Amino acid sequence: MGVLDAVAARVAAGATVEFRPSGSSMVPLIRSRQPVVVAPVDPSKLDIGDIVLARVAGTVYLHLVSAVDPARRRVQISNNRGRVNGWTGHDRVFGICLAVDGSPRPGAADKTPTAGAG
Repeated sequence: MGVLDAVAARVAAGATVEFRPSGSSMVPLIRSRQPVVVAPVDPSKLDIGDIVLARVAGTVYLHLVSAVDPARRRVQISNNRGRVNGWTGHDRVFGICLAVDGSPRPGAADKTPTAGAG
């Protein structure tokens, strides 16, 4: 099991997780080994440009939502360099990136299941 698989399991179980992903496919939004915070997400609230932790065709990615299909309850996942990973169902979108290197991602906190609760 890879690092992102382990993080996805924790987030799917309801945890908010801080970790340092590696790779360059999300530069300049996320640089390799920059700390990120990922929390559970309500996939029905996702918009193009959100950074999500999702499984596409068996692989877990921390990538961008590049298209949404509410009628079919799915989103398209792509990196920040133009490569489309593919479509995935809402049930395989585990979390949303709340912050990168301590800087909050605009609007991300409003898309967690507990946003507005209380």
